[in-house]
Amino acid sequence: MSPTTSLSPNCSGTDTVVATTPLVTFLVRVQETALRTFGEEDFDPKRYVDLSLKSNLSKTQKAFDGLPRSGENGTVSVEDLKVFIATYFDDAGNDLVYYDPEDFFPEPEGFLPKVKNPEVRSWALEIHALWKNLSRKVSDGVLEHSELHTMLPLPEAVVVPGSRFREVYYWDSYWVIRGLLASKMYETAKAIVTNLIIHVNTYGYVLNGGRAYYTNRSQPPLLSAMVYEIYNRTCDVELVRKALPALLEEHAFWNSEIHKVTIQDAQGSNHNLSRYYAMWNKPRPESSRRDKEYASKFLGNSEKQQFYREVASAAESGWDFSTRWMRNTSEFSSLSTTSILPVDLNVYILKMEQDIAFFANVLGHKSTMESFLEAAEARKNAINSVFWNDEMGQWLDYRLINGPICKESETWQACNQNQNAYASNFIPLWIDLFHSDAALVEKVMGSFQSSGLVHSAGIATSLINSGHQWDFPNGWAPLQHMIVEGFLRSGLKEARSLAEDIAVRWIKTNYVGYKKTGAMHEKYDVQKCGEFGGGGFYKPQTGFGWSNGVVLTFLEEFGWAEDQSIDC
Repeated sequence: MSPTTSLSPNCSGTDTVVATTPLVTFLVRVQETALRTFGEEDFDPKRYVDLSLKSNLSKTQKAFDGLPRSGENGTVSVEDLKVFIATYFDDAGNDLVYYDPEDFFPEPEGFLPKVKNPEVRSWALEIHALWKNLSRKVSDGVLEHSELHTMLPLPEAVVVPGSRFREVYYWDSYWVIRGLLASKMYETAKAIVTNLIIHVNTYGYVLNGGRAYYTNRSQPPLLSAMVYEIYNRTCDVELVRKALPALLEEHAFWNSEIHKVTIQDAQGSNHNLSRYYAMWNKPRPESSRRDKEYASKFLGNSEKQQFYREVASAAESGWDFSTRWMRNTSEFSSLSTTSILPVDLNVYILKMEQDIAFFANVLGHKSTMESFLEAAEARKNAINSVFWNDEMGQWLDYRLINGPICKESETWQACNQNQNAYASNFIPLWIDLFHSDAALVEKVMGSFQSSGLVHSAGIATSLINSGHQWDFPNGWAPLQHMIVEGFLRSGLKEARSLAEDIAVRWIKTNYVGYKKTGAMHEKYDVQKCGEFGGGGFYKPQTGFGWSNGVVLTFLEEFGWAEDQSIDC
């Protein structure tokens, strides 16, 4: 069998760029000046594009242009720049205010009934209390004068991940919501979804995050999964009614010209799959200098622009950054995200199709239900045709040899599957269309256990120690959760046992890490129980939304016996 691959025949949209705001452009100038003035140590470029203006942009720009400068680079003195920033800006984070959620109670009724161990229960209540620390509302200043802020106006409360991530993030919110549901905070969960629906109504898709510089890309599309989980707990039909039009629009976005790739097999059957494709071809404002440094390896402007798009597309994937997206796993400039059909993205879209069919049925929209059941079945077949590797017992990302170039076709070959082990190779099990097949689950379970990804403190993201944060030895809460939940929901006794074993390892490393540092962390080192993860282009962060959510979800599902040890 030799399928042929081609991108959508009309590829005029592949040069798509969403323009940024004059404020973002100006703040990047301030950021670059600050780097020259203050130096590399403890420099976080994101802080500068998160600043808010105290007065209008033209007045601030005029004052900035009038600062005394010296040397060839036009360096501003430390004192002058400090005074300028203090005079003309409110600090990063001032555009959000702390919010006290009305549905928060220190110990909700029916909270984690299976947790019998008093030590673990006490810790779980401390994690539950973190929802108050991470709850915010966009300030009145943003709502009244949005032109002074990169924070986007949103009417409802949000839960932020924590630390430098001061705004709502798309895919993080799914696991935040899972944790809020365990904490019985249903209204806060609905508020997050309402804000994300507003993103779709405004932009046509959910943004990567709630800032003006994120409007050029999305993130793994899990809005339907959020609505589904809330509906399962609350039976809120009005939420479904409000969400369905936005979900239909989001589905169209992920199947639009820039994202869709059609694969034709030897029998002439077409399979449609999707890829990440950011609508941006410049350095990311939140990481401008580093993007430019890597792009300096390219001579031509078009090559630089393509590299910037690959970087932004990797950020859209949520896996920023990983060897998954690199042609050469030791060379960051070989990023080629738009040339890869990712397993997990297509699983999320398949779930969206199933969820839309479910919601359409709830609302009595029979024709929509039928068409999305068909779409889900078609995508399941596409996932199995393109990604499944029977010899390995895994689903593997597929690389387009011709890359993002339009109107090119190629012959599908097994060697174009990425045979490196990544946790994403097992994400299809999260979906009932896959985990309901007992023989398939048994095969995948054997492959998973022998993959090298399972360690003493959780599931590694990959086997490649590249120094990037979505690689070995880091483990991330979302990946633990989807794989555990997939095995658990299969109903197989051995799969449930494996799921519980991984969940216990993950709970322990979070607990010991919390006791050592007083914080929940963004990621963990799966080799060392209680150690938080590292790597990447910024310091490890605490807070932390999705880590809190997954621990509470695991404790709700599996509990913790009174005599069960919690130490490593």
